[in-house]
Amino acid sequence: MTETVIGIIGGSGVYEIDGLENAKWQSVDSPWGKPSDDILTGRLNGVKMCFLPRHGRGHVHSPTTVPYRANIDALKRLGVTDLVSVSACGSFREEMAPGDFVIIDQFIDRTTAREKSFFGSGCVAHVSVAHPTCDCLADACETAAKSTGIKVHRGGTYLAMEGPQFSSMAESKMYRNVWGCDVIGMTNMPEAKLAREAEICYASVAMITDYDSWHPDHGAVDISEIIKTLTGNAGHARALVAELPALLKADHAPCKHGCDTALEFAIMTAPEKRDPALVAKLDAVAGRVL
Repeated sequence: MTETVIGIIGGSGVYEIDGLENAKWQSVDSPWGKPSDDILTGRLNGVKMCFLPRHGRGHVHSPTTVPYRANIDALKRLGVTDLVSVSACGSFREEMAPGDFVIIDQFIDRTTAREKSFFGSGCVAHVSVAHPTCDCLADACETAAKSTGIKVHRGGTYLAMEGPQFSSMAESKMYRNVWGCDVIGMTNMPEAKLAREAEICYASVAMITDYDSWHPDHGAVDISEIIKTLTGNAGHARALVAELPALLKADHAPCKHGCDTALEFAIMTAPEKRDPALVAKLDAVAGRVL
């Protein structure tokens, strides 16, 4: 049985994790470039934990320039088995109000300017993202949220937009009324796809800050109001994270949903045709099957 290592990728407003024992910021080299920041490692209630601020401390990366591949690769190198994404989002649903959390289970990817795979020419692979999040890890996140009193909604479709601008009203109404999305954000794609390629269980906790621009009583997104809500959400997110070690335990059983074997039959390129340079870069992500 593998040791559980919980990874947390903190989005806007979430730049630290409380209570880590033997905490230290650790630089991790990745062949995919420099991660967003050093990674804070330690133990929380006896379970290993790694925390990475997605935008870097001080919020230096835009949603487009976040080095997603380097981030996931670095966390894989540290042994992360369960990865929880915490990110701010806008809501398309009246009942999903600012301050609420949503455990995402589906995505629509509208990003256009990001590298979305570790694989490519010289080593082609296709993984399934029909169900892009891990139900077991999502269960733990839901239980953790409820135990801390956070209002949480289980299940929702996250529209990932390129940004950095927020939606026009026409876009907001289309995503809500035509496409049936529940929340909108800028950072969970290609993060979720890359986590699947790296065979890491992934869950997304979306923290609602606003109603985007569709709401008749809300109007345009107000940055000052978003920041105010972010402050409250960040405290709730840290409380949720503190509950995870007891729920996930120190020993990591094989994933019931196959997240940890996603590459089993995914690599299509014949061994003799694989690019040695690309294969070398895949040592952490795909070393199990290569």
